[in-house]
Amino acid sequence: MSLSSTPELAIAVCQSGGLGSLGCGETELGKVRAEALQVRAGTNRPFNLNFFVHPAPRADPAVFSASRERLAPWYDKFGLGNPADAKTDGRAGFDAAKLALLLDLRPPVVSFHFGVPDDQAIASLKAAGVKLISSASTVAEAVELERRGMDAIIAQGWEAGGHRGSHRPTAPWEGVGTMALVPQVANAVKVPVIAAGGVGDGRGIAAAFALGASGVQMGTAFLSCPEAATDTVRRKLLRMARDTDTIVTDSISGRSARCRRSRHAEAMETTRKPLPDFPMMYDLTYPIISAGFDEEASFHIYGQIAALNRELPATELMGRLVEEAVAVFATLSRGRPDPMPPPA
Repeated sequence: MSLSSTPELAIAVCQSGGLGSLGCGETELGKVRAEALQVRAGTNRPFNLNFFVHPAPRADPAVFSASRERLAPWYDKFGLGNPADAKTDGRAGFDAAKLALLLDLRPPVVSFHFGVPDDQAIASLKAAGVKLISSASTVAEAVELERRGMDAIIAQGWEAGGHRGSHRPTAPWEGVGTMALVPQVANAVKVPVIAAGGVGDGRGIAAAFALGASGVQMGTAFLSCPEAATDTVRRKLLRMARDTDTIVTDSISGRSARCRRSRHAEAMETTRKPLPDFPMMYDLTYPIISAGFDEEASFHIYGQIAALNRELPATELMGRLVEEAVAVFATLSRGRPDPMPPPA
């Protein structure tokens, strides 16, 4: 939920019995501090701060130059001039400054995406009483996360919107679906497993528990809440969403992410060539996706379950989700052969 989460959304989820989160992966530290303090003031319940963990991008002049040439026709199309040069300074996903901020704030929970920080950082956070969670997109990644000391593991299926939590850059077609991933991860680790990807209503929650999960992580479902910082265009797209709307591509950021289809993303995927590291690739693509029409070039992030989204306040959505899940559990326990109707 980087750039889409807000303190208001996190507080509403916390107050409704969930673990409200702030996506801090692309947020400057001053704002992270201010928003975390706002959440702490708004609820006495646990909340989570999420961070990206990736190395600083490597400057490969040959790859960057080739990518500039490849994108030149799109720059010409939109009258953007020449592509910019690369920026590499200060772009590591998790660094000493972020660790220092967390040790000062001591949030109840911190979660990581793209892996975990080094052992010293993990030990410091644990000593400060912080519970740690990280994402795994494969069983092997989940086993490694348990070995590194995570208190719970998010098993992120291929259906999920946004960047894949894989611990190394992966090709867009590499991925395991939630229904296949969750039970295998649950078999492989002893810590709690949180299912993510393709969970949009109570039926999905019940299914995740049936697969061995102890909880679910939902992002796309909350993008339609009024508390989310979802832009007007993406809200409109979510109202019209279909199961086939999205594509997984690394052509926008340099790492595979599920977003709405566009001609630019589809054209880039027809020919696989090396791309600048995440997030350096943004230096080349931001001008294009800012200038293009949504169908031509965009980076509207949401998952395959978006067609089930409901425009409800977060508190009301949380209540509906719980009611739906409980109803499914009750139906299954009675052994009713007829399926539950879809939620209203």
